[in-house]
Amino acid sequence: MSPQEQVFINGFKHLLYQPVKIGAEQSLTASMNFFNFMNQRRSVRTFSDQSVDKKIIETIIKTAGTAPSGAHKQPWTFCAIADQKIKKEIRIAAELEEKKSYESRMSASWLKDLAPLGTDMHKPFLEIAPWLIVVFKRAYELDEDKTALNNYYVNESVGIACGLLISAIHHAGLVTLTHTPSPMKFLHDILERPENERPFLLLPVGYPQEPSYVPELYRKDLDEMAVFYE
Repeated sequence: MSPQEQVFINGFKHLLYQPVKIGAEQSLTASMNFFNFMNQRRSVRTFSDQSVDKKIIETIIKTAGTAPSGAHKQPWTFCAIADQKIKKEIRIAAELEEKKSYESRMSASWLKDLAPLGTDMHKPFLEIAPWLIVVFKRAYELDEDKTALNNYYVNESVGIACGLLISAIHHAGLVTLTHTPSPMKFLHDILERPENERPFLLLPVGYPQEPSYVPELYRKDLDEMAVFYE
């Protein structure tokens, strides 16, 4: 490597960044194509039991791992579950929490807002989908002596990684659903995760059942979600 391709900052090696160079017109086309593709993404609750190659799951997780994170601590763990016994255990525990939520924890306005989505306390997709990906946030790190080491902007970092994960799932021709049974401690217990990890999000991953139906939803227009200062 030539000296021009690396420098040292604060004693640490920095490599020359190699940007993807495309023209302004190509950039606009690429951005529009990606928007149109992602605008087809939907949360799907009816899954096929068709198998999904483990290598696909590995690759989408690696894509999620490209996310930026506070001080590059990468405070995430992705648990990918295909074992049917574990999936059944997760479903049973999740539905117990969901039953409590639908019957007593959720307010009337919350239930009203959920009604158009067609959700209820029953979560068969947790067993039917060939894979479950449970995302854990690492509240702190543990060294070999079990000493706690700081992580930074953990929720923000893991949230960004989950966004990339969902995009990668869609890009692979698969579907998913963001599932957040609350509380989610049962995921920590079932999967026997270490004390520094907290469950953040559960995503069933697979192919959609055919036919599958999704609610007719409205997405905000640009002028409803963006403000430009020029």
